[in-house]
Amino acid sequence: MLKRLDKIRFRGQKRDEFLDLAESPNASDSECNDDLLIKPRVSIKDAEELRDPAGPGSLTMAAAIQDYQRTEADRLNEVKGHLEIALLEKHFLQEELRKLREETNVETLKQELDKERSKRVDLEQKMNEILKTRLEDSPPPPSKPHGPTVNGTGEKQKESMRSKLWKWLYERFGVYIEDFRFQPEENTIETEEPLSAKRLTENMRRLKRGAKPVTNFMRNLSALSSWHSVYTSAIAFIIYMNAVWHGWAIPMFLFLAILRLSLNYLIAKGWRIQWSIVPEVSEPMEPPKEDLTVSEKFQLVLDVAQKAQNLFGKMSDVLEKIKNLFMWVQPEITQKLYIGLWMAFIASCLLPYKLLGFLIGLYAGIKFFIIDFIFKSCPKLRDKYDTPYIIWNSLPTDPQLKERNSATLNRRQIQPMVARGSLAAGMPSGIGREEESGRAYSTKRGPFHEVFNLSENERPLPVCENGWRCCLINRDRKIPTDYIRNGVLYVTENYLCFESSSSRSTSSKKNKVIKLQDITDIQKYKVLSVLPGSGMGISIATPSTQKPLVFGAMIHRDEAFDTIFTQYTKIIGTTPLVTVTNPET
Repeated sequence: MLKRLDKIRFRGQKRDEFLDLAESPNASDSECNDDLLIKPRVSIKDAEELRDPAGPGSLTMAAAIQDYQRTEADRLNEVKGHLEIALLEKHFLQEELRKLREETNVETLKQELDKERSKRVDLEQKMNEILKTRLEDSPPPPSKPHGPTVNGTGEKQKESMRSKLWKWLYERFGVYIEDFRFQPEENTIETEEPLSAKRLTENMRRLKRGAKPVTNFMRNLSALSSWHSVYTSAIAFIIYMNAVWHGWAIPMFLFLAILRLSLNYLIAKGWRIQWSIVPEVSEPMEPPKEDLTVSEKFQLVLDVAQKAQNLFGKMSDVLEKIKNLFMWVQPEITQKLYIGLWMAFIASCLLPYKLLGFLIGLYAGIKFFIIDFIFKSCPKLRDKYDTPYIIWNSLPTDPQLKERNSATLNRRQIQPMVARGSLAAGMPSGIGREEESGRAYSTKRGPFHEVFNLSENERPLPVCENGWRCCLINRDRKIPTDYIRNGVLYVTENYLCFESSSSRSTSSKKNKVIKLQDITDIQKYKVLSVLPGSGMGISIATPSTQKPLVFGAMIHRDEAFDTIFTQYTKIIGTTPLVTVTNPET
């Protein structure tokens, strides 16, 4: 750019047409100090006159001409400097303009401008409508053209007073009137936070802290009802019954609420006030870990998922029981509620409210302080005579209803088979029910006793009729194909049977049959110690194997272990020498 500016030369008009740059405020002598001075061209006559001392001009005149020529050269240099500065500024301004055009989004600005214009137009329309309604509501002034001028001035004063009054009312109450204007609701979409272990632990602690006052209140109520502190429960019972007798039950509860808020205010101000029937147990607060390993994060997610599963299960059970109570799923239970509601309706219509409130308060006090205490102390009485407790426990949930429906369907299917069996007279008497059920049961590969080469009496227990999906790890084998096998594990009365999924025939060498009497050791096993939790495997040692067999990747590992252990104890008859190790060690 500087090279281009150096090539620029001044090409102008006459010298007399230039302005005096020395008089301008932007002129400075320091702007062009580095520029070379332009030598003016001297004509031949002037040179001769200068050389000739006896010429027409004098020496003073020659000096004046030289000074004039020097000032002209200085002016030309200043003009050149100004031009260079102007060109540089133009270049930089063009660059900034280009950058601003690239950075700013013109379309969005235009859209915002259009929105603001539309808003302004709407506001103008609203203001015009308000003014029109005011003009329509205000009665027109009576026209009296021939009247005196005094009446005209009075009417003008009245109109000005009305306009001032309307203006004052609008300024005072216009804001409140605008609040009652109907507007469509804005649908705001909440942004969901990504899954984070740190955020998860923090939310769990927040939930525990938030639910602590409620749990403490419920625990104190339970302690008051069960007479944990005899003196406290006796005083509370006497005060409550006295308040119910005099009709002060509702004021008493309101006073207790005010007292609780007052105590909370004092606690918030720093007072140490602790009143509880049951002593509070302070749980140790674990410091939050900033850096968690992968296994710790996985274990944390599993713990939270388990707690959430149990919590949602309890909530769903309560909601499903209430729904089934009102939807006549159990007619005999809903009938009791129906009759009770009719009796309460008739009593509310006939009895005065004071007497009705007294009866309800009296029953609530006796039920809370005396009847519940007796039922908690004697569970057998509660199971026989506590009607609300019996009704609530007898209400079914949706999974229980499905199980009942499936059970009734199976009974309907079994009844024709039993009738056919009774009509068959040629059936040999030596075949029992167990043989018939074992013969009827079959796996995917064929009949169960044929797949495992067992007697017809052997069949899976009811707990594992469909078996448990798992993989058999035989650590005595070194070939990969024989080392791990996928299949299904069954437990019979005397055997532990593993059916390999890769076995093509009904009876294959890949299937495994272990006699329960031959088992020497059963342990809960963790295949990979890196994974969190207690593992998903069972190791079984027998005399025929050097290393224990491992049944891994079992989702229902604990159920399978308990079934094998109980059946093993039934066969042995005494407590077996079976070790259960902690898989996390």
